[in-house]
Amino acid sequence: MSLGPYANFIVTSYLLVAAVVAMLIAWIAVDYRRQKQQLHELEAGGVLRRSGRSATDLK
Repeated sequence: MSLGPYANFIVTSYLLVAAVVAMLIAWIAVDYRRQKQQLHELEAGGVLRRSGRSATDLK
């Protein structure tokens, strides 16, 4: 497969996009864990959800 004279630009662009997508996935995973931990702390402190379900019911 020949990308022509723009091969360097094309490969660099794809690598940058892959890096950004990987960082977004990592950020979402870390934020999910943080939010889940905060929810457990609130429930342990006596704060209840309006739906009446606990965090363990969401699995």
